[in-house]
Amino acid sequence: MLIKVCGMREPENIRQVEALGVDWMGFIFYERSPRYIGNPANEETACVRAIRESPLRKVGVFVNATPETMMETAARYRLDYLQLHGNESPETCYALHKRGYALIKAFSIAGEDDLKPTCDYEGRVDYFLFDTKCSGYGGSGKAFDWLVLEAYKGETPFLLSGGICPESAEAILQFRHPRLAGIDLNSGFETEPGLKDAERLKTFIDKIKK
Repeated sequence: MLIKVCGMREPENIRQVEALGVDWMGFIFYERSPRYIGNPANEETACVRAIRESPLRKVGVFVNATPETMMETAARYRLDYLQLHGNESPETCYALHKRGYALIKAFSIAGEDDLKPTCDYEGRVDYFLFDTKCSGYGGSGKAFDWLVLEAYKGETPFLLSGGICPESAEAILQFRHPRLAGIDLNSGFETEPGLKDAERLKTFIDKIKK
């Protein structure tokens, strides 16, 4: 099972989390997010260097950014995936995918009807990410009812997100779905926005990896 830790920002914290056995690391390029990595113009800041040099798969999180902005950011930070968390159309995803970009498309889920739009993105992205439905863009820190995903019959693998915390380990180990590819961890492991508790993450990851 893939383990992605999202909302990283501090260079030392990035290096701490790299050492825990996670697979992917996410960086938020949405200015309204409390975990926005900032806009350091063109200088090579410690944050930029830490991201570029990370050996993990790097995911850039965007909300309704232009394709040009995403491509420029991907080049600068050496991103492996673009995660689209806004109203990006299937056509936009298709165009980026055809240009060789690996994509994750996020969907906000409360009930079965929220899964229907995934049909339009089949074959146009590499993964879906199912997060808890809330007002605005970004996470709520709360979990949705994972049983809703029994209605998902698509072919695209997905990441499970939304409200996952240290106490979620047993529920994740018991959850079964043929398209489950991994989990997305964020605010449930933070001491403050953008700063992860490495010890709590390590304990959780050790349980999941077993």
